[in-house]
Amino acid sequence: MQFFAAIFLQTPDKFANLIKHLSEFKNKRTKNMLGDKIIIEKQHKDAGGIIGRHILDSMERFQGKSTITISGESGSGKSETATALSEFLTKCDIPNVILRQDDYFIYPPRTNNCMRRKDKKWRGMKEVKLDLLDAHVQAFKNGDQFIEKPVIEYDSNNIQKTNFNFFDAKFLIVEGTYTSILSNVDRRIFIDRNFHQTLKHRQKRNRNSSELDDFTTQVLQKEHNIISNHRVLADIIINSDYSIVFKKT
Repeated sequence: MQFFAAIFLQTPDKFANLIKHLSEFKNKRTKNMLGDKIIIEKQHKDAGGIIGRHILDSMERFQGKSTITISGESGSGKSETATALSEFLTKCDIPNVILRQDDYFIYPPRTNNCMRRKDKKWRGMKEVKLDLLDAHVQAFKNGDQFIEKPVIEYDSNNIQKTNFNFFDAKFLIVEGTYTSILSNVDRRIFIDRNFHQTLKHRQKRNRNSSELDDFTTQVLQKEHNIISNHRVLADIIINSDYSIVFKKT
């Protein structure tokens, strides 16, 4: 404490910048799509804790850097569960970062919605730069310090680029609808809730009114047809009631 007090007295501006940097570091590790809404509830925290303890118990089987994906349908709680798991690992002094598939869409949200309405074929995995996301997962495994990644700004319907720092992360958590099919993944978590079961959650976050219209229901049906097949890839399954099944390895 005396050390930090001495720094503050001698160089208050530098001390303020240090505090700002530490705050930004904490935010960048878990940041969701800019302007998006994440609502973390008890079931997400409970799931994050249960899965986190399971990961800690099996850490000796995974050398070096480890990757975890969390997939499932829209509104199933992927972002919330990823954040809850990240917070649990952080409390256990396990450094980690999150990449979110939402930032890897080819078009920003409102533009992508227009594309879907113009072209029925513009739905599904072709909307996402999965190859770029996969490359960034590989970069983490390779020990790279930085990547240049897209950041979607929801409110302004824009895509920016940012230098993303992996810092000293031991774990990379990657969440998004199609992340189960990524390569170089050590553990795959699948949230087994379909778009009918996620309606209440999607109403809570209510990104915009069009997310709940009939057209979006058609899009979600197509996503369901794709994503439901990814369940078999999972090592860990979170059921619709948030009970958790660990597959034997």
